[in-house]
Amino acid sequence: MVTAASVVVAVGAATGMITALEDRDGTDEARPSVTNSPSLDPAPVVPPSPPASPTPAERGRLSGSPVPKASARPTATAPAAGRTRAPAASGRLYRNPSSQVLDWVRANPGDPRASVIRSRIAEQPAAVWFTDSRRDTIASRVRAVTSGAAAQGRVPVLVVYAIPERDCGGASEGGAPDLDSYDAWIDGFAAGLGSGEVIVVLEPDSIAQSECLSADGRAARFASLARAGRVLKSANPRARVYYDAGHSGWHAASKQAALLRQAGAASAASSDGIFSNVSNFHRTADEIVYDRAVLDALGGPAGLGAVIDTSRNGAGAPPDGEWCDPDGRKLGRTPTLSTGEARIDAYLWVKLPGESDGCKGEPGQFSPSYAYDLASS
Repeated sequence: MVTAASVVVAVGAATGMITALEDRDGTDEARPSVTNSPSLDPAPVVPPSPPASPTPAERGRLSGSPVPKASARPTATAPAAGRTRAPAASGRLYRNPSSQVLDWVRANPGDPRASVIRSRIAEQPAAVWFTDSRRDTIASRVRAVTSGAAAQGRVPVLVVYAIPERDCGGASEGGAPDLDSYDAWIDGFAAGLGSGEVIVVLEPDSIAQSECLSADGRAARFASLARAGRVLKSANPRARVYYDAGHSGWHAASKQAALLRQAGAASAASSDGIFSNVSNFHRTADEIVYDRAVLDALGGPAGLGAVIDTSRNGAGAPPDGEWCDPDGRKLGRTPTLSTGEARIDAYLWVKLPGESDGCKGEPGQFSPSYAYDLASS
């Protein structure tokens, strides 16, 4: 059985979950960690007893925990029929001035690895993760990033990562306490988007890893994700919202497309397309083929596209399926909004290279040795 690896941000608080981030200058700085994704074999809604050697994600899965019904939650007003879809992002990508790698480079100018890490990682634009589900500060934290990008005429990449029952109880567990709270948090997030171009990566693993939920719970999550897309795009018509397609080593394209369709990803009112390979290692060429297959199966407007996380996929995925800081990996293509590939809107660095999966350092913490290995391979 082939095992697919998916790497996401670990979050938590003083309640015992893994700590993910701290506020700096009003923004979230992710402290990514990892979990294994479900296997390629189809899984039932409520998983069977785990195998003899379960993956971390399989050990932590929920067994169909109920969540509010979709019909019980508020809905967003869809954009008026016939509204022109936002044009493709055209500016340069934004580099957040506050990150772990920049902190390390500034604090260690004399380290012999610093110049390589600075030039190949720290100077590249990367996504900013929002993982803390506090509603009172989310608008200001998002606004700090979008206004900073707008002042430079650049395009920020924001990762929304606060869905309830995130990571199915794995290492990245957490999120909002329930979907009503999440919907309100999304409203606040949208309030900080401003009016400039912005790319939103909406909830990594929330669709590809949804089979741990009950049927009702999955339907409720998908309704909330569809609502989130509508709210974000209504708040800022220039926002481009992408939905979770997993990656080329996970679900078949037709299966993933069916899940995406239920979550609103085929509707121009909520979606600009899909994202894949977040924090993973699969080769860009494989992701292009996979993403196009998903988009074909998804249907929807012809303008739907895909963005691919290329931060650590320069050597492809390890043949043995290792997912935790595997040796021999290297940086992938630098972030760009000009891919030259039909239906591929951008190559992005969603996970910041050098932030450990938990084997070459503490989960989510920047490891200069790991970063140097990636940057000098």
